[in-house]
Amino acid sequence: MSSKSIEMAHKIANWIEEKKGQNIQILDISELSTLADYFVLASGSSNTQVQSIADFIEEKSAEYKFSLLRKEGYQTGQWILLDYSEVIVHIFQQEEREFYKLEHLWQDAKNIEYPQV
Repeated sequence: MSSKSIEMAHKIANWIEEKKGQNIQILDISELSTLADYFVLASGSSNTQVQSIADFIEEKSAEYKFSLLRKEGYQTGQWILLDYSEVIVHIFQQEEREFYKLEHLWQDAKNIEYPQV
């Protein structure tokens, strides 16, 4: 786990907030998995908002030279995953988030406070 990855997670959480994302959480999964250091979870109210949040994260992350390894779910806008290696972003419509309950699946992860803009 590096200071770069927590800074990236904080920036992404703030970008989501800028686009009016809801229920934003940063989970520290570094001691539980080799997938990533952090998950950033957020909800949007519609397909359009979920896609807009993902677009904004991609735009801003390119400015910071964060390398996007993989993007999934964009076409439907129900659950978009953006994989930045150390940080994996999950943007859901609320119904999808309630159905998949990643917070419950990763309940042993530490919930990280982040400085809000």
